[in-house]
Amino acid sequence: MQGLGLLSISQLDLKAYCRRGSWSGSGTLCVNSCEADSKCGSKVAFGKSNYLGQAIPVTCFRKMNRIKRNPGIPLQVTCKDYTRPDIDNSINFLEASALSASFSSAPRPNRPLEVVIAGAGLAGLSTAKYLADSGHKPILLEARDVLGGKVAAWKDEEGDWYETGLHIFFGAYPHVQNLFGELGINDRLQWKEHSMIFAMPNKPGQFSRFDFPEVLPAPLNGIWAILKNNEMLTWPEKIQFAIGILPAMAGGQAYVEAQDGLTVKEWMRKQGVPDRVTDEVFVAMSKALNFINPEELSMQCILIALNRFLQEKHGSKMAFLDGNPPERLCKPIVDHVQSLGGQIQINSRLQKIELNNDGTVKHFVLANGNIVEGDAYVSAMPVDILKLLLPEEWKEVSYFKKLEKLVGVPVINIHIWFDRKLENTYDHLLFSRSSLLSVYADMSVTCKEYYDPNRSVLELVFAPAEEWIGRSDTDILEATLKELSKLFPDEIAIDGSKAKVLKYHIVKTARSVYKTVPNCEPCRPLQRSPIKGFYLAGDYTKQKYLASMEGAVLSGKLCAQAISQDYDSLVACAGQKERVGATFV
Repeated sequence: MQGLGLLSISQLDLKAYCRRGSWSGSGTLCVNSCEADSKCGSKVAFGKSNYLGQAIPVTCFRKMNRIKRNPGIPLQVTCKDYTRPDIDNSINFLEASALSASFSSAPRPNRPLEVVIAGAGLAGLSTAKYLADSGHKPILLEARDVLGGKVAAWKDEEGDWYETGLHIFFGAYPHVQNLFGELGINDRLQWKEHSMIFAMPNKPGQFSRFDFPEVLPAPLNGIWAILKNNEMLTWPEKIQFAIGILPAMAGGQAYVEAQDGLTVKEWMRKQGVPDRVTDEVFVAMSKALNFINPEELSMQCILIALNRFLQEKHGSKMAFLDGNPPERLCKPIVDHVQSLGGQIQINSRLQKIELNNDGTVKHFVLANGNIVEGDAYVSAMPVDILKLLLPEEWKEVSYFKKLEKLVGVPVINIHIWFDRKLENTYDHLLFSRSSLLSVYADMSVTCKEYYDPNRSVLELVFAPAEEWIGRSDTDILEATLKELSKLFPDEIAIDGSKAKVLKYHIVKTARSVYKTVPNCEPCRPLQRSPIKGFYLAGDYTKQKYLASMEGAVLSGKLCAQAISQDYDSLVACAGQKERVGATFV
C-alpha cells in the first residue's frame, strides 16, 4: 500500500478488533461500536519506533479475556530454520549486485541532486537508498505515519503486530537479496525447507508436497519435485504439462512477454494442458501471485515465476522475515539513507503536483500546505493514487494515458489468534487451495518475533477479494473460519466448539498491486517519464518481475539509475541555485 495515506482510515478499513463473547451457533458475534459506546474509546497504538506512535479511534469488539504475556521471559524459538541458500553466484544475483555496485562506485557529484520522492513503500525506499548511494540527497515523503507501503504493519494495544500482507522472500529475488546483504541484515530472513505444500480439498486436513532435492541442479530439482508428487497430478497430466511448458523454457523472456495477451486458462488450453492441471495447481498459484483466478491472470505472470523457479536451483526456496517489516526491513533502509544525508518525512501526504509554465514540475504541495522543492521528482505511489494526482496537462500524454489500463487489485489480509496451538500445520507457507483463501501460515511458528509456544496465530490472504472488500469484518471472519474448518477439521469448528478465537485483525487494501490481466505489458511505463525531471517507481513500472517486492525494489534501482544518468541535464535545468535542504513554506 505504498502511499495509500491519501485514503482515509475508514476507506482502508484498518481496524483492530477485540473479541467479546463466544461464537454462537449461527457464527455471529455481539458487537459494540466505539462510536455507540462512549465508555469504550479504544485506540490502536502504532508501535514505539521512530516512525510509529500515532493513535486513531477504531471500532472494536470488547474482549472478555486479554492475552497475557510475561515481558520478562525471552522467547525461545524451537522451529527449524535452514541455512541461507547459495544464491550469491547465480547469474541474476551477480547482475543485481553489479547494478547495486554501480551506484556506490560512481564518481561523487559536484552538486548532489535533491530528489523529492512521494511514497515510502519498497519502491520509494529503494529509490532513496540507491540515490543516496550515488551521492545525491533524497527527500522521501510518506503520507502515513508508518513506512513500508504494501509491507506496512501495525502494533495493537496488546503489543501484537498485524501486517498488510503475508510476505515471502524467494531465492529468485536477486535485488531483494542483494538489498538485505548491502544492509547487513541477511540474518533476518528465516529460510524454510525447499518445498511447496498444498492443502488437499478432497481430503480435509491433508497436504501434498513438492520437495526440491538439494543434490540436484535446476531444472532437474524442479522436475524431480513434480514427478515425485503423485497426489495432485497423474502421469499423463504431468507429461502433457511438461510438453506444454517447453516453449516457455526455450523461448526465454521474449516468449514470456509475448504471452501477455492470454489468460492462464487460455494458454493452458492452447498448449493442450488439461483443465485439471490448472484447477489442481494454477488456481492456487494465480491467487498467490496476483490475488486473482487463472481465468483473469495473464499467463506472462505465471511464466515469469516458472522460469525463475525452474531455471534457478534455489529460485522457489522461501524465507520469512523474522519480525515486523517496518522495523526489521524498512528501518535499516531509512537509517542508511539518513546516514548519507537523505531525509524522511512521515505524515506528508502529497496533495498536488504544481507545474511550471512549460509543464515541468515546479514543486509538490502537501496536504498540510507545505511546499517541497527539488531538482527532480519521483512518484513512488501506487498507480491508482498517481492517476488521481496527475495534473490535467499531463492526462492526454500517451505515457500517462496508458496507465488507465493498470488498476490495483483488492486484497484482504487476516490475522487470527487462537487459544491453543494448532497441530495440523507446518513451519512453512501453505497453499490453501480454497475458493476464498489464497496462502496462509502459522506465524507463531514461522516467525521469531511472533513465536508463541502455546497459541497459534494464523495469517491468511483472502483472495480474490473483489466481492468481499465491502463486506463487514464479521462476515469475512465467519467465511474464513468456515474455510479453516476444512483445513483443520479436528481443531477448528465454525460454532467455536473447538479452538477459540481470542482476537483478530482484518486489513483491507482496496487497491493493492496492479491487476495483471492480459495486455497490461504495453501499458507499463518506463521509470523516466517524458516530463523532464519527473520519474516513476513502483512494481507497475517496466521491469521483469511484475507486481512483487522484487519488482518494487528493482523499479527503485532503475529509477535511481535514470536520475543519475540525467544528472547533467537536471543540474543545467536547476541552474546554479543551491538548496541546503528541502524548502518548506
